[in-house]
Amino acid sequence: MLLDTASLYFRAYFGVPDSVRAPDGTPVNAVRGLLDFIARLVQDHRPDDLVACMDADWRPQWRVDLIPTYKAHRVAAETAVGVPDEEEVPDTLSPQVPVIEAVLDALGIARVGVARYEADDVIGTLAGRAAGPVDIVTGDRDLYQLVDDARGVRVLYPLKGVGTLQVTDEAWLRGKYGVDGAGYVDLALLRGDPSDGLPGVPGIGEKTAAKLLDAFGDLAGIMAAVDDPAARLTPSQRRRLDEARDYVAVAPQVVRVAGDVPLPAFDPALPREPRDPAALEALATRWGLGGALQRLLLTLQA
Repeated sequence: MLLDTASLYFRAYFGVPDSVRAPDGTPVNAVRGLLDFIARLVQDHRPDDLVACMDADWRPQWRVDLIPTYKAHRVAAETAVGVPDEEEVPDTLSPQVPVIEAVLDALGIARVGVARYEADDVIGTLAGRAAGPVDIVTGDRDLYQLVDDARGVRVLYPLKGVGTLQVTDEAWLRGKYGVDGAGYVDLALLRGDPSDGLPGVPGIGEKTAAKLLDAFGDLAGIMAAVDDPAARLTPSQRRRLDEARDYVAVAPQVVRVAGDVPLPAFDPALPREPRDPAALEALATRWGLGGALQRLLLTLQA
């Protein structure tokens, strides 16, 4: 089981009231919510391995070099001293992230992030290397591209907490978007994604993109059709795709998750006992995590 950790703690933050606080009054709603999410996922799915995948770099420069608008709107306005902030997050969430990391480490739950790569890339690399079935838990549709029935890779998309999950396999993707996992990259880059700063091809929405992929197979087939006067494209589709050649040439490298991230050595096995009980106890006391931690520990030991 691969966790898109930031996606889950964002959901926890907005799903658990900020009245959930440490003894000193500091909000810990994201921390406690994430711990309860993990407990429920382990209880319901009993994975052999569990990896919390992290964003070591949420906006890698190599992606920005290819598409400068990539996540550009998420960059905070410069501070008064001219130093750019990190990705805009609620100011009571940012201080909780180091606590989350410390708790996961003390529990012994593998936490993997790699410089110059997003969590999506870590997930893509781990999913590609896995010998057995993989469940990816994320609220990010970008990872639908990893769905692969033949290899047992599916996405569990939270609909309500993590107790109600949309199980995304190739049949679901075909029913919803008309593509399989491999085809989702082409659909996504043609459609564009304002939340990621991907412009897409103007005038080519999701339904049109799906129809073009059905007619011509893949992105390469669509672009070949642009050069074929006999191909059944409307004049506006042909013009828009032709004008978007520069974008179409680089977008696959941006949208496709990396599969070759140089991962550090780590133990993915689901822990039965905490790696550092003393540190965990100190964290539980300092941040008022007792109930959530106890629930997770009992679930891990079950």
